[in-house]
Amino acid sequence: METQYIPRVCITEAAMEVIDTLRKRFGSDLMFHQSGGCCDGSSPMCFEKGDFKVGANDIWMGNVYGCDFFMNSDQFEYWKHTQLTLDVTPGRGSSFSIEIPMGVRFMIRSRMFTMEELDRLTPVETGEEKLNRG
Repeated sequence: METQYIPRVCITEAAMEVIDTLRKRFGSDLMFHQSGGCCDGSSPMCFEKGDFKVGANDIWMGNVYGCDFFMNSDQFEYWKHTQLTLDVTPGRGSSFSIEIPMGVRFMIRSRMFTMEELDRLTPVETGEEKLNRG
């Protein structure tokens, strides 16, 4: 029997709508990165795929609504027991994320995984592994 993995990253309808708008505007694939820095650096940032260089210090957490989602490995250590939900909120952040001119910004809502879920989480990869695999 095949394992049914629990996603590490989910998404709200509102965030899907913003991604749809960004795809139409930019005409390209998108990706997310969450650095874990201070202030807006701790918010997920959206880029056109390839506009942010991921590497060995980044963890690929999965694909959400057709977008690869990466997190800095130090931040992942704090959040590895937490399911993230990508959402949006009104307001202008001060990051390089491409949704900022729309007057909204991406944000994360989270919840702790249950003990039962921890054994069935989507496997993670380093950013380099993910990029080499395609």
